Amino acid sequence: MCNYVGIRVSKKQLIQLKKIEKQWGILAALKELQSGFEYGNWGIIKANADKTDIVISLAHWEFIPPWIKDTPALKVARKKGIPWLNATAEKLLDSKMFRDAALNRRCLVPISFFYEWRHYKHVGAKKPITYPYCISIKDKEYFYVAGIYQPWLDKETGELKDTFAIVTTKANETMAQIHNSKMRMPTILTEDLAYEWIMADLTEERITEIAAFQLPSDEIMAHTIDRDFRIAENPIDKFMYEELPDLQ
Repeated sequence: MCNYVGIRVSKKQLIQLKKIEKQWGILAALKELQSGFEYGNWGIIKANADKTDIVISLAHWEFIPPWIKDTPALKVARKKGIPWLNATAEKLLDSKMFRDAALNRRCLVPISFFYEWRHYKHVGAKKPITYPYCISIKDKEYFYVAGIYQPWLDKETGELKDTFAIVTTKANETMAQIHNSKMRMPTILTEDLAYEWIMADLTEERITEIAAFQLPSDEIMAHTIDRDFRIAENPIDKFMYEELPDLQ
């Protein structure tokens, strides 16, 4: 699943979606690398009310449904193994939790790179060893991942905030080799599909089609990185493992 993401942008850099241009602004202050399990903020892009422009804002990375009433209840839910960082494309409209958001509150999650782990069993080893990979898109400083968002009111504090989940789909050929335990990948959208995802009034069939989109393997760039990348000064530095076979 997609639980580690990164971004490299400057405050004055323009983000483009078809003919729309905006400055990244506050998104440039984000940490270069973030784990979803920090339950922090990440940037999302939504359509404005009349779908003529985009709105860039920060949102809490963890989709919180309205029946979770406050932070103590949320912490209890987390202990039950329900982080809700990702939403499965194939089940999006069948889910009590995600259906309304998929129909009415779709967003884009801008990312420059993300991480997944490959399981590899060395000769003589009892258990597979996991190797982290940094994945990006060829010739792209950033790209758009399909997301859904949910406004959530903490009834204990009165705080209202947007929360979101990243939509995931079945892995393409390259990602299936990397994320070979779950065979999933984030739904990375082309610019046309990204625009359609947030701007168009989509049928349920079209929502499912876009949510399940697989970016072709030949657009993916991936390399192994230091297993201590979480504390590395540069979290996307290349660090190849000689004993790990290259992807075919």
